Amino acid sequence: MKRNRIAEVTAALLIGSLVLSACNGGGSGVESPAGKATAATTGNASGATADGNAASSGDTDGVILAADLSKLPNVAKQRTDMIIVGLTDPSGAFTPYFHQSGYDGNVSSLLYTPLVTVDDKGLPKAGLAESWDISEDQLTYTFHLRKDLKFSDGSPLTAEDVAFTWTLLHDKAYDGDAQLPTLSIEGGEAYKAGKADTVSGITVVDPLTISAKLQKPNAMALVILGGDVLSKAYYGKDYRFGQLDYIKKLHEKPLGNGPYVLEKFIPGQEVRYVANEHYYAGKPKAPRFIYKTSEGDTWQYLETGEVDYASFSATKENIDKLKRLGFVNILPYTPSTYGYLQLNLEHEPLKDKRVRQALTYGLDRQSIYVDANQGAGEVANVPASPISWAYTEEGTNPYPYDPVKANQLLDEAGWAKGPDGIREKDGKKLSIHFLGSKNAQIDTFIAVAKENFDAIGVEFTPEIFADFNALVSKVEGGDYDIASFSTPMLTDPSEGVLQFVDGEIKGYDNPKVKELYDRALSTTDIERRKAVYQELFQLLNDELPVIFTSYKKTVYAYNGRIQHLSVSPFTGLSSSLPNWELK
Repeated sequence: MKRNRIAEVTAALLIGSLVLSACNGGGSGVESPAGKATAATTGNASGATADGNAASSGDTDGVILAADLSKLPNVAKQRTDMIIVGLTDPSGAFTPYFHQSGYDGNVSSLLYTPLVTVDDKGLPKAGLAESWDISEDQLTYTFHLRKDLKFSDGSPLTAEDVAFTWTLLHDKAYDGDAQLPTLSIEGGEAYKAGKADTVSGITVVDPLTISAKLQKPNAMALVILGGDVLSKAYYGKDYRFGQLDYIKKLHEKPLGNGPYVLEKFIPGQEVRYVANEHYYAGKPKAPRFIYKTSEGDTWQYLETGEVDYASFSATKENIDKLKRLGFVNILPYTPSTYGYLQLNLEHEPLKDKRVRQALTYGLDRQSIYVDANQGAGEVANVPASPISWAYTEEGTNPYPYDPVKANQLLDEAGWAKGPDGIREKDGKKLSIHFLGSKNAQIDTFIAVAKENFDAIGVEFTPEIFADFNALVSKVEGGDYDIASFSTPMLTDPSEGVLQFVDGEIKGYDNPKVKELYDRALSTTDIERRKAVYQELFQLLNDELPVIFTSYKKTVYAYNGRIQHLSVSPFTGLSSSLPNWELK
C-alpha cells in the first residue's frame, strides 16, 4: 500500500478540537506534505502585518495577532533558538519516495528541497533548479541547476544525482508512490524490465544540466520531474538493480539538501533538527527545530507553551478560546485537501455499488463533519478541494442523509433484514469493520455511524488505534471494511484522483477512470482539463470507490513571538518554516 500520500485518520481528526478536547499530537502538527517530493515552496505570503508576522498565502480571512505576549508561558519565553511543533509519530521512513505515511513526509520536507517548488497559486517555481526549458512538443524537459549546490554533508549536488534519482525510481523493485515512472520517459520500461543498463531518455548534459525526454505529453511532468534529489554517492553506493531493501537501512539517517539536518529521531517522543549550514538559501533563522511526537493533549501543549504551534477546527468557540490565551497569533485557513472513507473493495459486500451508495445515503455526514464542528467544514462529494481550479459538483449526487433511500438500495442488492434487524445475504451478515484513530472527535463519528447504520440494518464494529502507523499496517493487511483518511495537500487535481488508478484502492479497477485520468494529463489547456475532470468527478461520485466525507476549515494558532510564518494551500507551512524566527 502506498500510504505516504495519506494523512491522518479523517480530516476532522487531523485538527485538534478545543470543543472536544482532542488530545493527541497528530492534531497539532504541520499536516501532510503534497504527496510527492514537491512539498517545499518559497511562495510569498499575502497580507503581511506591520511587525512582519505573515498571514497566509492560502484561503484565509487573515491573521489575528496576539493581544498580550506577557501571558506567554515561561517555558516558551526561555526558548531563544528553538521552535517546537507537534506531529503524529512518523514511521521513520524519511527517504523521499519511500515514506510510509504523510508524517514521514512532514519530517523529510525540512531535509530536502526539490528541483521545482510551487508558489501560493500552485504554479511552478524555482527550487534547486534555477530554470528549465520545455520543448515545443512538450516532450523534452531540461533543468538547469543552481551553482554550488551541496548536500548537508558538504558534498556537491550535480546532475548525476538527479539522473540517479530518476533512474532509481524506474527500478523494478521500487514499490513506492512516486509518479515519475508514470511519465513514460523514453527507455524507462526497458530499464525496469532489465533490458537496458540506463534509461535512454535521461541525459546528463553537464554537471549543472540534465534533460528527460517523454514519449507523450503530461501536464504534471514539470513538478514530477522536479522532485527531491537523492545523493548518488550516499544512496547509490550499494545500489544493485532489482534490490532496494538496502535503502531501508538509511531511512533514519537521511542525507538531504534542505534547510535542516536530522539530528535525532526518538520514536514516540520527538524528531530533532539542526540548521543546515550548506543550505543553498542560507541557514534557517531558527537554529533548532523539533517535532514533538509524544501523545498528549494538543490544547494543553499549546496552553503550557510546550509547543509553539497547533491547529484546530475553525469554530467560533475555538477561536474565542484561543483569543483568551492572549499569546498566540490565530490564522483561519482552508487547505487543498479532502477527507474520505476508504472502502475495502476486495470484500464481497462492498463490491456492489448499490451497497456503497446505500452506506453513503445512510451516513449523516452533515452531522459528523459540519454540525459537530460548528460549521467548520463542509460535506465533500468529489475528489477535489473547493479551492482547486478543477473543482465542480455539477452533475453529481450530493447523497443527502436519506435512510429510506439507503434501505431501498440494500433491498435491491439482496440484503434482507434478519430477526435481529441486521441484514443478511447468502447466510452472511452485512457487517462493517471500521478502523479509526484514537482521538476525541472519533467518538462523534462512531456514535453517529453506529446509530445511522443500525437504522439501515448494518452491523458496525469500530476498532480504534492509538498509533497511526499501527492503523496503516492494519489497512495494509486488508482486515477492515472502512478506514477514514484525508489526502495531503493537493497541488494538481490529478493528485486527488491518482489513488483510483494506481492500485491504492484495492479492488477498484475501472478502465474508464484510467482513460479520463490520462486524458486530463495529456494537455496543459486548463479548460480542456476542467471538462475532463468534471466527467471524471461525476463518474467517481456515482461509483463511490470511497465515500467522500469533508472539506475542513482549520485555524492555526502559533506563538506570537514567531515571525514570518505563512501558509500555502498547497504545501502548508513547509514553505515558510526556514524563515521562522523568534523575536
